[in-house]
Amino acid sequence: MTTLKNGDTAKVHYTGTLEDGRVFDSSREREPLEFTAGGGQIITGFEIGILGMEVGETRKFEVAPDDAYGHRLEEMVLDVPAAQFPDHIEPQVGMALQVQQPQGNPLEMVITDISDNAITLDGNHPLAGQTLYFQVELLEITNPA
Repeated sequence: MTTLKNGDTAKVHYTGTLEDGRVFDSSREREPLEFTAGGGQIITGFEIGILGMEVGETRKFEVAPDDAYGHRLEEMVLDVPAAQFPDHIEPQVGMALQVQQPQGNPLEMVITDISDNAITLDGNHPLAGQTLYFQVELLEITNPA
């Protein structure tokens, strides 16, 4: 039987949960996820977790932050004085904003707190610092021509 290896195209259904069992993402109610194994299109730990699977196999595995979205970095959290916040934006907790980094690269930040004097923005990925748990079913393997 053929097993999944780097360079193969995989089609999978997956459910990702957090340590407390909450689902953060799932392909079950939509099209399966399709990607090239080893192609860097998905988080490293997910790729490592599915290598060697056979079509029809279901596997459960966990992915540590180092192989997922990294650890939370406090330097990615900023307090912006409320007076400096653009007038045309009505800030709300949970709102995502794109800001320009000093090098000119865009960075998505989320408003996490609003006070009278400041608005707190967090540039960490929402899953940073989390161990992720996956249940994956390999539906199809396509080998490159």
